[in-house]
Amino acid sequence: MNINQKGFAGFFSVLALAGLLLALVWGQAVGAEEYDEDTYGPEAPIVFVAPVKAVIFTHKTHTMDAGLTCDSCHDEIFQMESGSTEQNDDFTMKSLYDGKYCGSCHDGETAFASNTRCTVCHIGVKGFDRMQGGPKTDAHGGH
Repeated sequence: MNINQKGFAGFFSVLALAGLLLALVWGQAVGAEEYDEDTYGPEAPIVFVAPVKAVIFTHKTHTMDAGLTCDSCHDEIFQMESGSTEQNDDFTMKSLYDGKYCGSCHDGETAFASNTRCTVCHIGVKGFDRMQGGPKTDAHGGH
């Protein structure tokens, strides 16, 4: 490779790198949609504490990421009022396995089955305590 070819190759290498950087910056500026709670639901996760403590739900995963709308779940599968679902006697894992509540979609076909990948939703007591700012007991279980 002579000196002119090296200069030419170097120029195109710099040009390609600049193009890649521009594409990354442009992609983030254009592709990064701002979260809108009116469109996508509350940004903060919902944490169910009944029938077991604790199950986490994020609207973003279901709306922005999966493309669902509020009407996909509200008001037929879930009431819009916070905490109302937990008051239902049939809000149990059995009812989910039977296709109610989360099981309406988490059936193994529409989305992963509600009897698989448990830790995606179930964060447990320790996870709940961490979300609330740390454990409520000391290292030995005392208060």
